[in-house]
Parts: sequence; C-alpha cells; structure tokens
Amino acid sequence: MDVGMMMIFSSYGWEGGSDGQMWQEELRLAEIAADAGFDCLWSAEHHFNDYSFVPDNLQLMTHIAARHPNIDVGTAAVILPWHNPLRVAENAAVLDLLSNGRLRLGLGRGLARREFEAFSISMDESRERFDEAAPMIVEALRTGFIEGDGTYYQQPRTEIRPRPQYSFDGRIYAVAASDDSVLSAAKLGAHIVMFADRPWEMRMPGIERGRALHREFHGTEPPSPLLTEFVVCGADIAQCAEEARQYQGKFVESNFYHYEFLGDHFGSVKGYDAYQQKAEIARSAGLEGAVEGFMQAASWGTPDKILRGLEERRALLGDFELNVAFRFGGTPFHIAERSLNLFAEEVLPVLKSW
Repeated sequence: MDVGMMMIFSSYGWEGGSDGQMWQEELRLAEIAADAGFDCLWSAEHHFNDYSFVPDNLQLMTHIAARHPNIDVGTAAVILPWHNPLRVAENAAVLDLLSNGRLRLGLGRGLARREFEAFSISMDESRERFDEAAPMIVEALRTGFIEGDGTYYQQPRTEIRPRPQYSFDGRIYAVAASDDSVLSAAKLGAHIVMFADRPWEMRMPGIERGRALHREFHGTEPPSPLLTEFVVCGADIAQCAEEARQYQGKFVESNFYHYEFLGDHFGSVKGYDAYQQKAEIARSAGLEGAVEGFMQAASWGTPDKILRGLEERRALLGDFELNVAFRFGGTPFHIAERSLNLFAEEVLPVLKSW
C-alpha cells in the first residue's frame, strides 16, 4: 500500500504561538515522515483563515522536494478556480523537473464561500472553471502545449517551458466528494481523492461509480482512490479515545465554521447540491452527531485497532492509497509527533506489505 502524510497547517483550536511557529512544527513532522519511510508528503491549499493556511502548495512542495529528495510530494489539492491554468501547468512542470518526476498533482474546485469571495470569484462558476481548466493542465503536462477556447479560459496555444520531462500517467489526482466531481475525475483518468468525514459505507457508491466511469471512458482499470484521514495513534486506548474526541471533534467544528455547513447557501449555489444534503444532515445531527460519524470513519487508537479498521476498510472498498494527517483541530505538537512515530513504527510497515 502507498501511504503518505497530509500537511494541513491549521491553528484552529491550537493553544500555541505564531503562524511561523505552526509552520516550523508542521515542517518538522514532514521531516520525521520523510525519514520514516512514508511514500509521499501532501498538502492542502487554503487561504486567510486558521482552519488551514497554505496559500500556494506548489511553492511549499518545491521547498519540501529540495529538503527531502527521497519522497514524493503531492497537492491535495490545487484549487483551480482560484488560479490561471497556464500558471498551474508551468509551476507544476518546474516542480516536477526540479524533483525528478516526484510530483503527484492533485486538483480540486473549492468549497468555502469565504475563500471564493476574497478572490472575487463566484462559487456558481466553480464547476465549469474546473472542468475547463483541469483538462487543459493535464494535456499541457502530457504534450508540452496548453490551449483552451472555453467560457472562462481563452488560452492561445502556448508552449510550456521548461518542457515537461516525465510522464504524469498515474500521477494526476482529483478531489471528488460529489457525483459531478466523481464524473470529472473519471474523465481526467485521475485518482479520486476522498476525505474521512463520514462512514466509508456512505462513500462506497461514489467510489464504485468512479471506477465504472473510468472503465467506460478509458477502457482500463481505474487507479486506486486516495483516502485522506485524520489519525490519533497511541499505546493507551482510553487516552486515544479522549484525544480523538477532542481533536477530531475540534476539526469537525472547524469544518462547520470554515465551510458554513450550518448555513443554507449551498442550496442556492450552482453545482453544490451534494453539499446542501450534507448541510441538512449536519443541521439535523448537530455537531455531536457529526463528530460521531467522523470518528467512525477516521483511524484512532492503538496500532492494532488502527490496522483492524484499515483491514475492514480494504475489505469493503478494495485497494486504496492512504494519506494520513497527525495534526488538526488544535492537536499539540507532542501528541502529533507521538502519533506519527508510533504509526510509522508499528502500522506503516504492515500497510506497506499489503
């Protein structure tokens, strides 16, 4: 199994210091993971808020790739409506050249109204912008030329320099939490990226649909989905349960706040019907119910408990790639470091043998 570590850079609920301190501590976790045998370091893109603040994950991953030459780097994800596709293709080509083909390029369309408003971009346009930009970028990295004649991106045929040096086959990922996004990911031939925010049985129909669509569009077996989740690992099960409820719970609370899941705006925004349903569930279940669902999906506890849960997930979903975050919801550095070290020592070797 391919196993990566997710970097969030969140200070929501953190009783710590400056943004700079948060970044230095997160980079320290990346160093530990790179030395411990993880396959990839991943990072989100978020702006302006303590929920997560990584305004340019391609820039961050250029730094990571230089510091850690023996691990892949990935974006989960570059949010395309906030970027010019030509610049994304150029920056991805540069990073991939500098890293000798170690970039896994993950793409997404965004969800937080507050971020779209700051960029003066309508959420109503996000689906169309993604569906125009993503194929342009993937084709540019395949051929070395980018062009487009869509509603949002009128791009004359332009050569990417430095020219892409390595094939991106198998290295394109796309966040897919809604039916429309599953369709878009399948058209791209991308790994579907899903986050542990609900029981995996609820995710199974989307994963199966993505696999079927990939076979229909490409005539090949689909790549494994990338499942991103939030881990608390320790030797004491009772202590882990308490920590998981506190920090995974605080992360769910930060989701409610950042994405405004208790609001009703998703129902009036084009292309976000699936999130309106999630918002309705959130309102009916409340924060406590959402935390319970989250804890059912995420991994926490002793190494043995975590491995049993992942075995059950594999039996349900089939093969997948795993991407684990150890710091979220105000998790203190020493707890994140303990979780990472124990996971790397006792869980990671077993997963890599699967």
